[in-house]
Amino acid sequence: MSPFRLYHTVRLALKSVMLHKLRSGLTMLGIVFGVFSVIAMLAIGEGASAQAQSQVLQLGATNIIVRSIKPPADRSSIGDSQSRVLTYGLTRKDEEILLRTIDHIGFVPIREIRMAVRFGEHSKDIRAVGCSPEYVDLNHLSLAAGDFLSDEDNRLMRNVAVVASYVARELFPTENPVGQVVLLGGRAYRVIGVTNERTDSAGIGGSLAAQEFNNDIYIPLNTLQSRINSGDTYSSFTSGSFTMESVVYDQITIRVPTPEDVQRTAEVIRETLQTTHPDGKDYSVVVPLELLKQAAQLKGIFNIVLGSIAGISLVVGGIGIMNIMLATVTERTREIGVRRALGARQNDITLQFLAETIVLSATGGLIGVGLGLSTPYAFEGIKWLVTNYILSPDAATSEFAALFMGMDPVVPFWSLPVAFGFSLATGLIFGVYPARAAARLDPIEALRHV
Repeated sequence: MSPFRLYHTVRLALKSVMLHKLRSGLTMLGIVFGVFSVIAMLAIGEGASAQAQSQVLQLGATNIIVRSIKPPADRSSIGDSQSRVLTYGLTRKDEEILLRTIDHIGFVPIREIRMAVRFGEHSKDIRAVGCSPEYVDLNHLSLAAGDFLSDEDNRLMRNVAVVASYVARELFPTENPVGQVVLLGGRAYRVIGVTNERTDSAGIGGSLAAQEFNNDIYIPLNTLQSRINSGDTYSSFTSGSFTMESVVYDQITIRVPTPEDVQRTAEVIRETLQTTHPDGKDYSVVVPLELLKQAAQLKGIFNIVLGSIAGISLVVGGIGIMNIMLATVTERTREIGVRRALGARQNDITLQFLAETIVLSATGGLIGVGLGLSTPYAFEGIKWLVTNYILSPDAATSEFAALFMGMDPVVPFWSLPVAFGFSLATGLIFGVYPARAAARLDPIEALRHV
């Protein structure tokens, strides 16, 4: 088709559409709201998906956990059989090698010891965790009072401690824990902070073990290793025997940038540790496979659901266009007969009606894209309305309300051309039948139409 003919066809289509402004506007509404709903639902879905995947990531989907494992009792080759000290697990050399080798955004070695803590007449069996300041962010802990451990506390090996919520509740039923002094391992520690209650992490499949955070006391790692431990290790008599165990680190948690980096980094860690642990029996590399699969499944589910909604919305708009164009064919039967009598071919009639359909769908698509871009602002208005005029004070504090209020729609850039392309495709598909029906009209019968 020549450029002049194309220009003439489009111009004629615009003129026909503008002859009936109200009808054309109502016809476009189906496409407008179809495209708007596609972009809006994708934006809301993107926000919800990001929120859901963020919660999955908070469970540790990008964490690789390297743990010390006590070797079988009959493995006398590990440790010194004369001194009856069983030495195993992760060492400072392992830490140095991994720090040099692995690309990470979080690296936290810890040492855990079960012991009793006392304050006045109150005592409690707890887990003493020697850690660095990064531990609080890595495990998504928050503070109810005071401060967490600092780099300065760790460097200077200060006798300071942060107590978890259950520990604070039992040791300090009436006092403010911050500033109090507790006895831990025969030494005095000043409490500088209290963590909020945190839901225990459940064991997931075979990859992650359950972990409890509310019965812990956190002290600087260097303090634990120098004042509770003997040198760099901690030795204790095992139950029922005189065998002593010596471990530097119980666990090193490594956070990588994205879930896609987890498997590759885990393989690098395994190969790296083979140089210092040739038999590979006193450590394990734990990868959160179930969490990674869950993150991928969540994204796939959102895409399927929103794709279905998008298809239904545009089909409804397309049906509206088809209905109007069929009515237009009936209304313009005499016009079609005149044009055929003057020499217009069937292809000319088909092209003319398709051009009108595409003009309607393209115009509606552009308006819908404009409305779709306003989705984040419209959602903020809806949240304000719901918060101030719909939800009761009790409902406003519910879990659903918190989930809804915490959701922030994000308009994906790719959704704009995709939604507009769908609007054009919908107009084209649903405009073919009316256009072909107009082209197949008998010219003589059409001229007789009143």
